Amino acid sequence: MIRKEKKTVFRILTGTGIVLLVILTAALILFRNELRSLMSLKKLDDYGMYQMTCYGDYGFDEFLKTGASSDADIEAFVTKRLLKGLPLDLGVTGDGCTAFVTKNENGSILFGRNFDFTYAPSLQLYTAPDNGYASVSTVSLAFAGYSQDHLPEGSFLNRFLTLAAPFLPFDGMNEKGLAISLLAVPEAQAPYSFEKVTLNTTTAIRLVLDKAATTEEAIGLLKQYNIYFSGGIDCHYLIADAGGNSAIVEYINQELCIVETDAEYQIASNFIAYHGLNIGEGFTEFERYDKVKNTIETNGNRLEEDQAVQLLADTGVFDGDTDKLQWSVLYNLSTGGGRIFAHRKTDNLIEFHLDMAP
Repeated sequence: MIRKEKKTVFRILTGTGIVLLVILTAALILFRNELRSLMSLKKLDDYGMYQMTCYGDYGFDEFLKTGASSDADIEAFVTKRLLKGLPLDLGVTGDGCTAFVTKNENGSILFGRNFDFTYAPSLQLYTAPDNGYASVSTVSLAFAGYSQDHLPEGSFLNRFLTLAAPFLPFDGMNEKGLAISLLAVPEAQAPYSFEKVTLNTTTAIRLVLDKAATTEEAIGLLKQYNIYFSGGIDCHYLIADAGGNSAIVEYINQELCIVETDAEYQIASNFIAYHGLNIGEGFTEFERYDKVKNTIETNGNRLEEDQAVQLLADTGVFDGDTDKLQWSVLYNLSTGGGRIFAHRKTDNLIEFHLDMAP
């Protein structure tokens, strides 16, 4: 009798183990790309800078069919499509940023960018969609709910919200040598058409990185969509390509307006530049612009990468005694190389490279 009971228990345990193994195997197959992405996450700097590769399809083509008229719409899409039901609460964007495009002595196109704000952990994200260009971008993880007291470390659960990162880029470069960065401005009024799909501040950047090979193509794509600005922070974009073409895209009086330059370089800061309006926020935006301009011109309209890195570090915003520079990134649009560093820490330059497509 006892032996029979033992056999019954053994069969139950064996059967339960097989069921659990099947469930686990199915889960691993179903979430294999998400798990690979989360396993690729690594810390680059103790300030809160991370790096991750996004594996698999993140559903952007599906998103482009309907877009989003509010952050709540994006949260709902990302929650369902990428986060498997785990809620996402989008935060705010940034304010005191500076970006520039110039050349080095070899003629390579350099795209530099500072992101200045309150503390924001960052993520350097690599993506390679089947129906788009591979890219490397920088994400403010504060936009995904992370903070100094809540970083994407430890368990998979703590890291899980980083899976939303493809929809949250603040700047980036793709395999064609096309780069884009957002910068806050005092005001922006974008055009609206009922016939067009609506994107927000960051999904407009994803659109450009995934689909545009040149500045002209990027502008053409942006014209095909409505845009609203997340967090109530209006923005403009600096865009440049490997051919040396660049432009600032601004939204004025419900029109998409283009700011071009006759100089060998272009600079964007936190003021509206279209037709020399120069409407700023009153927070060092003109001083930062002048500093970058003077540095580039003093060096014969050329900057080597070391000079560009130092310029980024020197141009970050201080608010009183508070250092607001969260990250700096330098993209080489001609070679696919680059450097990124956190919080003015040029002693910890992280070099990276994106394979460039012919």
